[in-house]
Amino acid sequence: TLDQAIDNIYASINNDNEDIDLHIAALKAAMARDGVKEAVFDPGKLAQSNRQGRKIMQSYFRQKGVKVSFAS
Repeated sequence: TLDQAIDNIYASINNDNEDIDLHIAALKAAMARDGVKEAVFDPGKLAQSNRQGRKIMQSYFRQKGVKVSFAS
């Protein structure tokens, strides 16, 4: 599910990005199944929740074809 894919990404980020590309691919597939255009993450759950960390995450995910936004 989409929520599980996002949770897997949180876990991967907090574990030195272990298997992050696999989790991004699973997220992309879940988003396509659910018709979701962008993934929303909670900055409080990120290892680097500052602006620079969020921008790096957005950029990396964009390269993989996933649009990312952050909940306020």
